[in-house]
Amino acid sequence: MEVLMRNMFQAIGKNRSANQLAKRYGLRFGAARFVAGETIGQSIEVVRKLNQSGRVVTLDHLGEFISTEAEAMESTEMCLRTLDAIAESGVQSNLSLKMTSLGLDIDKELCMSNMRRILDRAKEYGNFVRIDMEDYAHCQVSLDIYRELRQTYDNVGIVIQAYLFRTEQDIKDLNELRANLRLVKGAYKESPKVAFPEKKDVDENYKKIIKMHLLNGNYTAVASHDEHMIEFTKQLVKEHGIPNNRFEFQMLYGICEELQNRLVAEGYKVRVYVPYGIDWFGYFMRRLAERPANVWFVLKNMFK
Repeated sequence: MEVLMRNMFQAIGKNRSANQLAKRYGLRFGAARFVAGETIGQSIEVVRKLNQSGRVVTLDHLGEFISTEAEAMESTEMCLRTLDAIAESGVQSNLSLKMTSLGLDIDKELCMSNMRRILDRAKEYGNFVRIDMEDYAHCQVSLDIYRELRQTYDNVGIVIQAYLFRTEQDIKDLNELRANLRLVKGAYKESPKVAFPEKKDVDENYKKIIKMHLLNGNYTAVASHDEHMIEFTKQLVKEHGIPNNRFEFQMLYGICEELQNRLVAEGYKVRVYVPYGIDWFGYFMRRLAERPANVWFVLKNMFK
């Protein structure tokens, strides 16, 4: 049943008609728990409150279903405006983005040009940009672009997904760049030809790549709500004397608040992934697909 629900929500999240309908009705039925608002101003206020609780942030202007150059340019402008707003408000936040929203599926050079504009602006402010990893079809080109950007920029990182067979080799290859990586389990539905189908195998690979990247001496963002993975990381850094400024825990806005606050109280750096914008539907559906508890939360809101 859980697998069926996950597949259903992932499919709905990719549906353009459903996305348009969601935009019409706004952040209702519980979506506001996971999305900080539709405007930059709303998101900055959320960031400010998280900062006050000791947490730092990475802001993501949500943008999916980009099909024209004009839409890609608009999304790029929103990323630039987000960086401006972070700097002007003085909040502690990086920027996260998806390269498909910058035109990757239209033209690679268009995407590269937009990425350079964003990284130049971030560099002016002394800020950092994280490239979100998308589905398997975009994995290699995303890594290729990241490698090219790292020839010029040191304020950019990328995400690596534990559920892919190729990931261990990717970690080895990225070591030469001293890559700043966010390590995740992976949230997209992938073929068993390219990804581990069993959770236990994903978990073991996740532990393996966390250990590899940390022991390679590279900055590591462990992005998980799984307390077993968090405890694994805490024990690993303790055993090897890895200082707290070499890693951080990352979690999603609206999920595991108590755990986030507990880690902050223990002295760990916690960064909250805070999405905002009108194009929130695909993100929201992926959150429902990941955790059945999120579905029940939404259903309760619908019938209040």
